[in-house]
Amino acid sequence: MAIAAKKSESPLKPERAERALPPIRIVVADDHPVVRFGVKNMLQSEASCEVVGEAEDGDIAIQQTLELEPDILLLDLQMPRLPGLEALRAIMAKSPRVKIILLTSTISTQQVIEALQLGARGIVLKDAVAEDLGESLRAVLSGDYWIGGQRVANLLTALSELMAKAAAVPEKKTYGLTPRELEVVTCIVEGCSNKDIAKQFTISEETVKRHLSNIFDKTGVGTRLELALFAISHKLVDLDA
Repeated sequence: MAIAAKKSESPLKPERAERALPPIRIVVADDHPVVRFGVKNMLQSEASCEVVGEAEDGDIAIQQTLELEPDILLLDLQMPRLPGLEALRAIMAKSPRVKIILLTSTISTQQVIEALQLGARGIVLKDAVAEDLGESLRAVLSGDYWIGGQRVANLLTALSELMAKAAAVPEKKTYGLTPRELEVVTCIVEGCSNKDIAKQFTISEETVKRHLSNIFDKTGVGTRLELALFAISHKLVDLDA
């Protein structure tokens, strides 16, 4: 009788083992609606993923992450109001459990180093999202990192290699300006108005003003003329282009 009782209980174990795992909860933060839409569609095609929030600027990215506590935050590096690295810093200080993967069109070696030191788990280039996003998610969820288009298990080794690369090829000093802010600086040197800049980059004039405010703070200038002179003297723009 005892043996028969044990046999009748055994089918319950497979049922518990087959119970579906909860979906991976993800927040998508990018200032471009088309990018957010595309990334969300890719994620929603995976049964294991659930997009629980989205944000169009750095401040909202912080708010959504702290309120929703997702497993993963996909964070655009070049966000308005608050740049991606600053949002990353703020989130890691308050919610270090969330795994953050930066999305970016371009990133310098020094920015990669800074992002990893701040707590980022991966960097995915936007032109490789279709190929790399799924692999990057699997890598960081398993405890590894995603750097340079590949899974990395040893962060210290990766940082050492990146620092050696940065030292071997010193990068032009940019005073902390993002790639988009440098583009705005170039426009200022060329004499463009805020309206011209907004039209060129398909952004609002309010966003242009925020970019300029950030640029003034980082460079220590107070006017457009001072900015243009600063940019030329510090070789922030290529006058031969």
